Amino acid sequence: MMKNLKLLRLNKKLSQQQLADILHTSQQSIYKYENGITSPNLETLMSMADFFDTSVDYLIGYTNIPEKIEPTLECHLNNDEQSLIEKYRRLTPHNREVIHIIIDEYLHLSSR
Repeated sequence: MMKNLKLLRLNKKLSQQQLADILHTSQQSIYKYENGITSPNLETLMSMADFFDTSVDYLIGYTNIPEKIEPTLECHLNNDEQSLIEKYRRLTPHNREVIHIIIDEYLHLSSR
């Protein structure tokens, strides 16, 4: 069942027909997905996740984390670095952008 599809669609202020047009499917299909009558195929699920910038797991209600899962590389960090990364991961995408701007400004000022 597509537990979060309707929530994501409404958050973007889209009608079922508008989402169907974006995903190249029918309004009836979107209705059926949202109401648990039928399930989309894997390709459609992936298209939905890409469009909403989330994971398939979130779409189907397997997780309550709406952010897309990003790949990470294992590396050795000291405690301070690890703490900063853990805090960064809890930020919203918008707040992450703000942090990037602040860091870029500090780096620019320190290079003068």
